[in-house]
Amino acid sequence: MTIMAWIMSLVFPLCGTLGANGIAPPGNIDFTHLPMQGHSEFMAAPAGFMPTPNVTSPIYNLPPAALFATLQAIAPTLPRTFVLDTVPQSLQAAYVIRTPEANFPDILELQVVSEPDNKSSVIIYSHSIYGASDFGKNREHIAVFLNALNAKVAP
Repeated sequence: MTIMAWIMSLVFPLCGTLGANGIAPPGNIDFTHLPMQGHSEFMAAPAGFMPTPNVTSPIYNLPPAALFATLQAIAPTLPRTFVLDTVPQSLQAAYVIRTPEANFPDILELQVVSEPDNKSSVIIYSHSIYGASDFGKNREHIAVFLNALNAKVAP
């Protein structure tokens, strides 16, 4: 842990923890009823999803279970990304992503959804634990996940 993270932990206690430690797993999430705040969050979802996402997720030529397995394999390879929770029966997972300098934790939650013709897509919601501004980090977290996924599976 950096000195900056230690200093920040005096005000923001979770900056002083490692990985996903100290953060409550979200369990099964109803993505249609997220408490959207309008700040410090970003969402990707298939076209027509409500609430309206910030960006549209691609449709992948994979069955939902295969897309979920691919995402679970990708997540631990991403920088400063730690498994927080998995709910395989709902094809859901949650991760903690930490900033390099101050160790601020953001939470990224996802669910793979079925599309026609045995294809699938993904809902990804990233939000900050602390602060009214995320300086674009949650958008960046989703872009990193989607870019890594698109490198493995062409949409």
